[in-house]
Amino acid sequence: MKLSIIIPFYNEQKTLAALLEKVHAVELESPWEKEIILVDDGSSDGSGKIAQSDVRSNPDRTRLISLPENQGKGSATREGLQSATGTICLIQDADLEYDPEDYKTILSAYRDPEVHVVYGSRILGSQNRFSWTYYWGGRCVSFVTNVLFDCQLTDEPTCYKSFRRAVLDDIELVSNGFEFCPEITGKLIRAGYTIAEVPIHYYPRSFEEGKKIRARDGIIAIWTLFRVRFGIGK
Repeated sequence: MKLSIIIPFYNEQKTLAALLEKVHAVELESPWEKEIILVDDGSSDGSGKIAQSDVRSNPDRTRLISLPENQGKGSATREGLQSATGTICLIQDADLEYDPEDYKTILSAYRDPEVHVVYGSRILGSQNRFSWTYYWGGRCVSFVTNVLFDCQLTDEPTCYKSFRRAVLDDIELVSNGFEFCPEITGKLIRAGYTIAEVPIHYYPRSFEEGKKIRARDGIIAIWTLFRVRFGIGK
């Protein structure tokens, strides 16, 4: 069985090599193996060269998709998902905020054949720390998700979203930016899937360290949830 790890990145030369080292170091229980799909979203720093080097060192495990220009996290993630061949797909940011060792916890939830979607929740990880702004921003997005879709998610904005590859055939994804996250959540729930959550570790970085998401992205996320819930547009 194969875990497809989708890693979209844009100008992450400070963290990408360290992240890939962590991803390769994770030892999954048999019969799981890793497929790493790197998606360069038009980087202008040295990120692309780091990715190319990883592909050369791990040709049987790692693939690289290079987009000609920056189109946004959603666009890059969709490209990666379309190329995935694994039984389970998982989204991994390149910024070292999330710990690849948590793949094991996420995969363990799929031992139940009735589980089709698993999110890693930073809220359930009791030792995690957050900035005040991001904590309450994330909680607000999760609250709106729960009200609109009658669910009980603790951490909708989490990066660690995973799904059985087959469920992606039931939804159409169109978002290009950070709104990809609420779009896929809303469409999965509307398609009838229940989202399981497991606790994960989280190590937030600051704007100075390269964090890209902003307050306006939270507003766009909430609008996207309303759009999906009420069928406005695609």
